[in-house]
Amino acid sequence: MPDALDATPYDALLLLSFGGPEGPDDVVPFLENVTRGRGIPKERLKEVGQHYFLFGGVSPINDQNRALLDALRKDFAEHALDLPVYWGNRNWAPYLTDTLREMVADGRRRILVLATSAYASYSGCRQYRENLADALAALEAEGLELPKIDKLRHYFNHPGFVEPMVDGVLRSLADLPEDVRDGAHIAFTTHSIPTAAADTSGPVEAHGEGGAYVEQHLDVAQLIADAVRERTGVDHPWRLVYQSRSGAPHIPWLEPDICDHLEERHAAGAPAVVMAPIGFVSDHMEVLYDLDTEATAKAEELGLPVRRSATVGADPRFAAAIRDLILERSAVERGQEVTPCALGALGASHNLCPIGCCPSRAPRPAAAGVDSPYA
Repeated sequence: MPDALDATPYDALLLLSFGGPEGPDDVVPFLENVTRGRGIPKERLKEVGQHYFLFGGVSPINDQNRALLDALRKDFAEHALDLPVYWGNRNWAPYLTDTLREMVADGRRRILVLATSAYASYSGCRQYRENLADALAALEAEGLELPKIDKLRHYFNHPGFVEPMVDGVLRSLADLPEDVRDGAHIAFTTHSIPTAAADTSGPVEAHGEGGAYVEQHLDVAQLIADAVRERTGVDHPWRLVYQSRSGAPHIPWLEPDICDHLEERHAAGAPAVVMAPIGFVSDHMEVLYDLDTEATAKAEELGLPVRRSATVGADPRFAAAIRDLILERSAVERGQEVTPCALGALGASHNLCPIGCCPSRAPRPAAAGVDSPYA
């Protein structure tokens, strides 16, 4: 057996995710959770839910989180890391507050959180921190002893996140017909967000056009493109593009959209395109519908060969990366000097989100940051 790894002072890991419906009857209630407070009529939610109904009313995200939980537990056991792993969601069962209540009942007092979002943004970081604060407030109102909660840093440039995506792009290129393979373009895709949210993503010093959100994605795209060139000898043209826009038409969101980009690449004479969803940890609904269904249909209409590369999912290298991040943060909390593992030009992200990082339109308490009311 390997020597036991030291995760002290932490006594549990919480996988924190978005959640998704697991049957047709769940779709509208799930969307009501997602859009709570926006006054969207139920009939409109049924229209929005058509994407889910195409797949039997089931989002793949919950099963993918179960697979990641299994991968983490297997990796921890193989490396003698004694750290129980729990799971809670923002919008569907198992709900975050219920999971935190269970963790407190189990005696967990120092909890590390892994969010299934690798990049800085309001919806990918700050909102999860607000959810944690809401859950802690609910437990406090119940008179429960509150645990101390920290969140793992952004892992967009950790080798265990980047390398599986490199392999995915290489497999997709190899799957293209040989006569179009070397000329194929790579479209690195991520979730579009309002430009105002992008511009204020990350710490205050990173704010500006696109903010940390765009900068971090561009860094990862460059890492993957460079690795592909080194392994194939071919320098494939690439661009960061966006998908899954859901906001009002009059509000500016990040562009270009993947379907518009495919039209533009086809008009410019590109022989093929690989769509690489670097903004997503797993193949959830935005990947299955917006890329595998909608964008693929657009490419077929154009007569443009496309392939979609794999997300990281439950790749063992990703599980190992999470173990590395846990040990790194644990050592920091014990006062030890640590050299964080990170690729690319940006270096390792912060451990504690500073004041002004990814602000919300209406300020709300957020846990696991410098401004946390739950120190």
